[in-house]
Amino acid sequence: MLAQSGCQKQLRPNGSQAKVLPRVSQPAPKITFESTVYDFGEVSSSKQYTGQFKFTNTGSAVLKITDVKKCCGGVVTLDKKELAPGESGTLKVEYYAGRIPGPTLRQLRVFSNDATNPKVTLDIKSRVVVRIDYQPERIDLLLDKEDVVCPKITVRSLDNQPFSITAFQSTGETIIADIDPGVKATEFVLEPKVDLQKHRKSPRGLVNISLTHPEIDKVIIRFITKERFELKPTGVFLLHLSPQEPSINKVFVVSNYGEPFEIESATSEKGLVKLLSQQKVTMGYQLEVEIVPPPRDETGTFNDVLHLRLNNGVDLSLKCYGRYADLEK
Repeated sequence: MLAQSGCQKQLRPNGSQAKVLPRVSQPAPKITFESTVYDFGEVSSSKQYTGQFKFTNTGSAVLKITDVKKCCGGVVTLDKKELAPGESGTLKVEYYAGRIPGPTLRQLRVFSNDATNPKVTLDIKSRVVVRIDYQPERIDLLLDKEDVVCPKITVRSLDNQPFSITAFQSTGETIIADIDPGVKATEFVLEPKVDLQKHRKSPRGLVNISLTHPEIDKVIIRFITKERFELKPTGVFLLHLSPQEPSINKVFVVSNYGEPFEIESATSEKGLVKLLSQQKVTMGYQLEVEIVPPPRDETGTFNDVLHLRLNNGVDLSLKCYGRYADLEK
């Protein structure tokens, strides 16, 4: 017997050799980026920048961009979603630098009908440098009897570059401040005041301070009015619950102005929530609240409200929501 060789030619029944047909490759798209990294370099905090990624369809069929997933702090614009073979496109990126100094990395994911490379990850790099500092970063308006107290606002240059404040605006013109656009300095201390009538319509919003600093042209500060008393958290949302299985949760009642108070009563609208205990803590009370889910209905969810009455006439409402376990599978 002769050993068979590892490479043999297939013979037809009549002894002739079979012809091997060459493989015909099918047209296919191929996405190719000039670079998958865009480095903005050194950027100023709280400022917007624009960059772009260029790409080409280097394949032999129409390339289709199906989706672009972006990270926070940016906006992306695609000039075209379908590219013929040899055609190029641009992915524009509008990048908003945050306030935290140091290196940052954000990513985009581009999905296409390129079978060999259906997802391409693009890196957006930068190094954030803070050149303008402002305090406070959030304004808490305090109710003081018939007045509303607003803290001072300090805006200063960290690179010793003098600047002017050209405008001071707030939501509903609730907060106002005297400025002199003709004055240049490296630090300003503003003494804002609250318009009481306008405050009733806009108790929260934004303060916009326009600057002439070469790197930062605007400072935006959020303002809110702190209520005399508040719940922390303001509501309870529970998942994976079973009917009639109690859940005990901690909730705090806080006096933001240090006023003494007591909890006079606690009433549940549907009888599903009960105040088990209260313990005195700094600025208020820590509560133990029990929530007992009712029998499951067709919605698979339930809700209730616990009304708290304080001895000074203030009413607070704790909203409670629940979803049953079988809906989470």
